[in-house]
Amino acid sequence: MPASPTSSKGRTGVLLVNLGTPDSPSTSDVRRYLNEFLTDARVIDMPAALRYPLFQGLVVPLRAPKSAKIYQQLWDERGSPLLYHGLDLQKLVQETLGKDYLVAFGMRYQNPSIEAALQQLRDAAVDRIIVLPLFPQYAAASTGSVQEKVMDIVKDWWVVPSISFISTFVDDPGFIGTFATLGKAEMAKRDYDHVVFSYHGIPERHVLKGSHKGYCKLGSCCNSYNKNNRYCYRAQCFETSRQLATALGLGPEQYTTTFQSRLQSRLRDPWLQPYTDEVLKTLPGKGIKNVLAFSPAFVADCLETTIEVGEEFKEMFEQAGGAHWQLVPSLNSHPQWVQAVADMIRRN
Repeated sequence: MPASPTSSKGRTGVLLVNLGTPDSPSTSDVRRYLNEFLTDARVIDMPAALRYPLFQGLVVPLRAPKSAKIYQQLWDERGSPLLYHGLDLQKLVQETLGKDYLVAFGMRYQNPSIEAALQQLRDAAVDRIIVLPLFPQYAAASTGSVQEKVMDIVKDWWVVPSISFISTFVDDPGFIGTFATLGKAEMAKRDYDHVVFSYHGIPERHVLKGSHKGYCKLGSCCNSYNKNNRYCYRAQCFETSRQLATALGLGPEQYTTTFQSRLQSRLRDPWLQPYTDEVLKTLPGKGIKNVLAFSPAFVADCLETTIEVGEEFKEMFEQAGGAHWQLVPSLNSHPQWVQAVADMIRRN
């Protein structure tokens, strides 16, 4: 019998990417992080001649000391939660996928860098690369920025393997299921009057710039998730809310979808609405005293979840007359989430 041909197929490389974190909560490291983040043309979409002097010369120097104090509250004995949860996820997904895969982890801004993670995969001569930005809902300023950075790096490689991107997992059963599991655990501890799904905000113009043939009207067009708005950030957020509400057994009147973390005045530069901080202040007046809050735009604990939603919004809610505000923990490296990530990789 003729000898079987030797397979040349190598391992599949996997690149998990999250947004980024300062190397430490010191003002200098926070300034370095903000400089890289806020001068990304996909985050601040203004001409470079305006963007760099405005943010490097004015915004970042003013903001860095204040942000450093907040990061100091977030840091714990393991360091930055966004970093160590990402590394934990990388390790566990690697164990789940096995030897036919090589899983690397990088940050869009700062360390470990996307470039270093890609070099790890390149050195291992992987057969192909699957890139999974850890942002459930696609936005040009997050997933789009990661995709652009990856392609900018590999364009200089003489040999570029097949590369594919998982651009969104807004309605992935494992993603929805894990958040539902965590939510139900909190709901088992006490009764809640209402659920708030709070997503990171983006400028309305970012949504309109990406609208398919002018489909987006920033209104009822998000009542369904379809081929015309599958990459609309706002539509994806509302779809995630609907999916989570169904998994949690909530009716339409039992939850609200809101947007947080706007950077600029809505009068000069409107961001997606309704705004979380404004909505939560109205809830106690409606008899809603106990609220369960989710941050479904984030898969790992970070400043925007732990501090903003978990602490700052809690204080605002109580000052407005609320009794109890509870943040549902993020997915981090929950076993169900690890399996969901592995399943998404295998399907691709």
